[in-house]
Amino acid sequence: MFKYLITIQPLGLMYGSSGAFLSPENLVGRSGMKFPPDAATVSGLFFSTNKSMSFAEHQELCENLVVAGPFWANLDQLDDFYVPLPRHKLIAQTTSDEWQLINHHWCLKSQVKTDEPAAETLDQNESDYHWLRLDYWDDDPEIIQQDAKEKSPSVAEKSWNYVPLLHPRLKKNERHVVTDDGLFLETAVQMQDDTCLVYLSTYNLADGWYQLGGESHLVEVHSIELTPETPIQQRLQHPIKQAFALITPGVWGSNTLSYRYPKSKTFAHDYHKIKLLTDKAVPYRYRIGYGEQKPESFKNRAPGRLSRGRYAVPAGSVYVLPKPLNKTWWEFPQEWFPEKGLLKKFGVGLCLPITIAGLNKNGVERGEIDQQN
Repeated sequence: MFKYLITIQPLGLMYGSSGAFLSPENLVGRSGMKFPPDAATVSGLFFSTNKSMSFAEHQELCENLVVAGPFWANLDQLDDFYVPLPRHKLIAQTTSDEWQLINHHWCLKSQVKTDEPAAETLDQNESDYHWLRLDYWDDDPEIIQQDAKEKSPSVAEKSWNYVPLLHPRLKKNERHVVTDDGLFLETAVQMQDDTCLVYLSTYNLADGWYQLGGESHLVEVHSIELTPETPIQQRLQHPIKQAFALITPGVWGSNTLSYRYPKSKTFAHDYHKIKLLTDKAVPYRYRIGYGEQKPESFKNRAPGRLSRGRYAVPAGSVYVLPKPLNKTWWEFPQEWFPEKGLLKKFGVGLCLPITIAGLNKNGVERGEIDQQN
C-alpha cells in the first residue's frame, strides 16, 4: 500500500513541449505536449538522487518502489487532492448529467423517460471539467455542481496554464544571441501559486529542491506520510465490486499489443459482457535500461533507452464487469499487465470503485462490449 504523498511544486516555469511532430494549426512546439510529468518520471527521480546506493539497495528499491500519478492539489488541502473525473459523470458550468446502464446499454439520465434506452447520445457534449476533488468521489453530479458554485471548487479544469516563451540561443563565448536562429518560441507551463502536483509512493523523497525534467527546471519536493485514516488510503482499501474508474492510464494486454482491458480470464470470464466508457487511447512510453554497461556500475551508467511505445486507456475510463471482482488494485494479478517492463510499479491502471445507476445486483448479463468514444 502507498505510504507517502509526494508533492512537487515547480519553482517558476516548466516546459510543456514534447512530441515528434507539429500540427499545421500550431507551429510553436506545443503539439504533443505532455504535462504533468507521469509516474515514470518521478520514479526516475528516486534513482537519480540515490546514485551512491549499493547494488542490494538498488535491487530493493526496484522491487518495492511503486509510484502513481499524476494528480494535483491545493496547498491548503493536500489530503483531498484532485483526480481525473470519471467519465460517467458529466458536469458543465450550467448543467450536469450522468451515464446509466438501462437494459444493458449506456444512456444519459436526462434522456431516460421510459424503460427503453434513449436514442440520442452525448457525442457533441463533453464535461467542462476534467478533475474531481477526492472528497466528492461518491457524490451525484448535481451535488458536485451545486457545491462548486456555492462552496469550494469540487471540480476543476486544471491548475496550470500554457504560456509562450521566447527562448534565446546564446553564443559560446559571450552572452549574446547567435546571429542565425538565435531566438525560438516554446510553450512553457505555469502552475498556480497555491497548487502543487501530487504523486503516491511507497518510498519517501527527502524534502528539498530537485531538478526534474529538461532545461534544469527546479521543483520543491515534500514527502507526507500517509496514515490509514487518510482518504485515499481508505478508498484504495475498498475492494472493486462490479464498477470502477481509472485515476491513472491503464496499460493492459500483452508485450506486443495494447488492449482496452486485461486479457486474462481472472479479470472477467466473458469479455463480451464488459461495459466500458472511455475516450481515445493515449500514448504511453518511458525510459529504462543501462546501455551496454553492467548494472553494478550505477555511478557511471549510460543514459536509459526509450522503451517500446504502447497505448493506454486514458484516466477517467469506467469499467462495468459481469460479476463482482472483489479485489483491490494491489491484488490485481501481475499477468494482467504486459510482462516486460515495470508498468504496475508506475501505477498504471490505478482505480477506485464507483456506483453506476441502473446496474442490478446480477450485473451485466448480456450484450457486447459497449464503449462510448
